[in-house]
Amino acid sequence: MTQASSVRQNRSLLSKPAFRRALACAALLFLAVGVSGCSKLKARDDLNKGVGAFKNGQYDTAIEFFKQARELDPSLMNARLYLATAYASQYIPGAPSDANMKLGNQAIAEFKDVLSIAPDNLSAIDGIGSMLYQMASTPYDPKKFEESKSYHQKHIEIKPNDPEPYYWVGVIDWALCFRMNNEMRAEYNKNNIKKQVKDTDPLPASIRSEYAAKCSALVDEGIAALQKSIQLKPDYDDAMAYLNLLYRRKGDLVESADERDSYLKQADDLVDKVKEIKQKRAEQPQPAN
Repeated sequence: MTQASSVRQNRSLLSKPAFRRALACAALLFLAVGVSGCSKLKARDDLNKGVGAFKNGQYDTAIEFFKQARELDPSLMNARLYLATAYASQYIPGAPSDANMKLGNQAIAEFKDVLSIAPDNLSAIDGIGSMLYQMASTPYDPKKFEESKSYHQKHIEIKPNDPEPYYWVGVIDWALCFRMNNEMRAEYNKNNIKKQVKDTDPLPASIRSEYAAKCSALVDEGIAALQKSIQLKPDYDDAMAYLNLLYRRKGDLVESADERDSYLKQADDLVDKVKEIKQKRAEQPQPAN
């Protein structure tokens, strides 16, 4: 084939509408890939800038960078996680103002957004569990405590050898039962002015059965969870501290004085164990700076 005929053939091919459309589509595809690549690079740059601002305590600036990174690259999971964490970091536990509650709810919403894409993301699961726990205390909201516990239980389902979620299940069960115990003692003392019950006294028989009906399952669940966390992490002194507290609540559930004394003895032994662990830890040489 001569050069002239080859040119004529190419001109003929270029003149065909179908070929021109295919060429245009290929050009658009190439452009889209290029734009997508640029967006992802810009997203990572915004993420890095946001992390820098976050570490410097510039949370509002960090949030804007994380939002931009998320919009530029929806698959950039760290941008979503950092955005949720930036909201959570500004939340003040115990402050019931509307602005503060909004921050807590925004953090939860962003963590849930992560779970809508990656249902097994432990950082998001733990983030929601932590935020709900903090928000459940003031104003007191037992439903939030239970919801928080459900996320820690989900962590256990995904990664059953982590000691922390068992710890949080125990802490939440104690918080619920401790609150109920105090309320029932206060109500009893209100109605029995001449026969007051101290915090360290056994529960009167008239309210012990009611307390058992409401808290027996929670106390047993919490004790089992904390025992599991200690099994997985033998020097887990925080778990031992709460197990001590739950043994005291267990003592309020039993009728026998001997059985109650047995639980209180287990609680006291744990207090001694915690002191021993802390002392050994304090005596360990500190790493050089």
